[in-house]
Amino acid sequence: MRIDFHPSRRSTVGAEWEIALVDRRTGELASVAERILDELRPADADSHPKIKQELLLNTIEVISGVCSTVPELSADLAESVQLVRSVTDPLGVELFSAGTHPFSTWYQQKVTDKERYAKLIERTQWWGRQMLIYGVHVHVGVDHRDKVLPILDTLLIYAPHLQALSASSPYWGGEDTGYASNRALMFQQLPTAGLPFQFRHWSELERYVDDMFVTGVIDHFSEIRWDIRPAPHFGTVEMRVCDGVPTLQEVSSIAALTQCLVDDFSARLDAGETLPSLPPWHVQENKWRAARYGMEAIIILDAAGNERLVTEDLADVLERLEPVAKHLECVAELRGIETILQHGASYQRQRAAARQCHGSLKAVVASLITEMRDGLG
Repeated sequence: MRIDFHPSRRSTVGAEWEIALVDRRTGELASVAERILDELRPADADSHPKIKQELLLNTIEVISGVCSTVPELSADLAESVQLVRSVTDPLGVELFSAGTHPFSTWYQQKVTDKERYAKLIERTQWWGRQMLIYGVHVHVGVDHRDKVLPILDTLLIYAPHLQALSASSPYWGGEDTGYASNRALMFQQLPTAGLPFQFRHWSELERYVDDMFVTGVIDHFSEIRWDIRPAPHFGTVEMRVCDGVPTLQEVSSIAALTQCLVDDFSARLDAGETLPSLPPWHVQENKWRAARYGMEAIIILDAAGNERLVTEDLADVLERLEPVAKHLECVAELRGIETILQHGASYQRQRAAARQCHGSLKAVVASLITEMRDGLG
């Protein structure tokens, strides 16, 4: 099967932010997405171009346009969120984003009435119905097909950094799981989800996709739900590692880090460099460590097995990427990673909110709602 990659202008950036709808009084998830989307739908269109439905009726997805810079992306998302609030505020509905909801239960949630979602649930059964999870996806434009797989491979080295920074799903069904990102390990239970295969040639990807079609595993390329994947139609590499995060600042900083990494890799390929990669077993171990320990994860850096605390390595990564950020006009957003390090990742802030209120998970939801409105300060 031939897969045509439609090259983009190098290092354009876009984001998809999954946002939950929460009852203001109870803190429980509210299955009111259809009502909100109906009110936001333009008269001459089937749906709003930047505010979309998702698998569950308690969720909407806010999508940026194709942006040249992260500040442009941030302004785009902020405009859409404000538009959503114009409908949700009068309804007594709050906006919330984290990898999971601390206490709402999966079996009480309603699935969006669409054929593709019904097919997913029918096939995946219990695990599919468990997918009460939220994420942030970042697309970065790639200007040549032959760069895509090397960039994807090298980006896997930094997947634990991104996962630790965004980790926001310590709770599940009212219990502390002991993980920083329970979402990371839940989502990989779906067919074709989880870590990507590390193909060396585009033809290997084409053979894989052909096999998936022939054997009935997928009906569309988008059903390959890897943590990082090519998006041939958009001409991007799509980073899907991150948990949902509650603030626009965090979305912007994660987008800036992703954009800077991909642009750096692209430039190094243009200069004739061979990019580094990790063996799949190290990639797999790093994912588990970041999901379990978050900011306290000791990650594997290279094929030789050298290790380092993820926050220490992040400090060096940020310094190395500073010139790239200047070129891409996202210095402030990249430095926002330091704000996350200062305040703690969301899973840490959630546990602190619970401790301050004698273990109350309603207090955790309230803190996440406040952060989404007011930011990290």
